[in-house]
Formats: sequence, C-alpha cells, structure tokens
Amino acid sequence: MNSSFARFPTGTSVAAASVTRLSVVMPVFNEAGTVSRLAGIVLNRPEVSELTLVDDGSTDGTWDELQRLAAAYPDRVRVLRHEHNRGKGAALRTGFAAAKGDIVLVQDADLEYAPSDYPRLLEPILIGEADAVFGSRFIGGSSHRVLYFWHSLGNRLLTLFSNMVTDLNLTDMECGYKVFRREVLHAIEIEEPRFGFEPEIVAKVAQTGARIYEVSVAYYGRTYAEGKKINWKDGFSALRCIVKYGLLRCGKAVKKPACRTNVRP
Repeated sequence: MNSSFARFPTGTSVAAASVTRLSVVMPVFNEAGTVSRLAGIVLNRPEVSELTLVDDGSTDGTWDELQRLAAAYPDRVRVLRHEHNRGKGAALRTGFAAAKGDIVLVQDADLEYAPSDYPRLLEPILIGEADAVFGSRFIGGSSHRVLYFWHSLGNRLLTLFSNMVTDLNLTDMECGYKVFRREVLHAIEIEEPRFGFEPEIVAKVAQTGARIYEVSVAYYGRTYAEGKKINWKDGFSALRCIVKYGLLRCGKAVKKPACRTNVRP
C-alpha cells in the first residue's frame, strides 16, 4: 500500500455480507496524481461491488489513469467521460445513472475523505434504519485536519440556513460523504451542475420524507496549494440553492421512495 494511504486502513466490514451491491460513484477533475491510488483503496474495501468514475473534462492525464484502472479491473470499474468540465453535480448525475448497486455512495477523488469510514456510513442502511446517510466532519471523535476558520464558519452557516428550510438538524450539510438507497436517488432529479449539488440533494431528500442519518467521518482537508477547488463563489451558489430547492419548493409534491421494513434484531 502506498505510504500516503496508511491513514486509510482497510479494516473489517460491518455486515458486508448484507450488502447486495454497493456502488461507489467518484466524480473526478484533474486528479491524475491521486485517483489511481484512491481507487485502489476503494476497490480493496470488502463492501464495494463496483466503482464508477466520471472524468469531468480533465486536462492533466486523469482520463489515461482511469482507462488503466478500467483495464485492470474490467468487472468492477466503469469509467465515463465528459468532454468539457461541467461540474460535480453533472458528473454525479452521469455516475448515478450508470450505477447498478442497491446502495450508492459518493466518494470525492481529492483524498479528503477516508474509505475506512464506509462501515460507519453503511450501517444505518444495512440495519434497516435509514434511507440516506450523510457524513459529518463536526461531530463525534473522528480526526480532522485543522485548516481554514472562515471555511468552517461558512459551512456551519450554510448548514444552519439549510436546516431552517428543510427542518433537519444536520451538522455538516456540505460534507462530501453521502450514501443513498437506490430508490431514493430514483425519486430525485439532480439539476445543479456544480457544487450546488450538496444543498440541492439535502433539500430534495428531505422533501421525500426519507429517513436520514448522520455519522461522524474523518477529514483530511487539502490546502489550495495541494489542489483544493471549492471557493467563496461556491458558498454564494450554495445559499442560492438552499433558497431555490428548499424555501421556494417547500410543500411541493415530490415522489416518495418506498421505505423498507427494519431488519434490526
């Protein structure tokens, strides 16, 4: 295992046998230096049935890396490509449409989130208690890198505004780790092409009445020098999406996903 990934132990799956098929969807933009190593860690997870990677118009050789991955794992890796950069939301929309699993997990390609958290993220769904699970960098005892104060404050304010219009009590609406039963995604049309995906999906999942859980995840944040892409403009876009998909659509009829009967002993 590459030393850069020693912090991502493979560990033991929680009820891995209960997962019929777990699809991991990874949007990728200009991550040639990291995507192959991260994909290897994801594919080593016992919970993962398939990995779908969507190259969102990369210009740094990422597509060549993805093609090598597809050749090395023809039965488990699916690679798709946008000719031009369209954004995270557009890449996830493409990936979700191709994913075949009963459970779909979003994995960012930037090394900020550890696949060793998969068991924790999956458990509420596996025991029949949740339809969607969101990660949180701000609860529990998981480790996180100390970085930007204003980013942290902005995330908390956006989460507060999102909670006000969705009537949820999330602590980290912008967290990249989100997991869904496939039926939940089928009930939702993703419209936002870029980072507005996060507030949009939270608002729309809330409107379906799906059972949502939140769990603590580790966070190994990057600096801008290390490749971080989100900026202050995305914060204003997130606020716009909270208003558009939360406040302005509050009370509108939405398709309800079928909830499964609890299987918890």
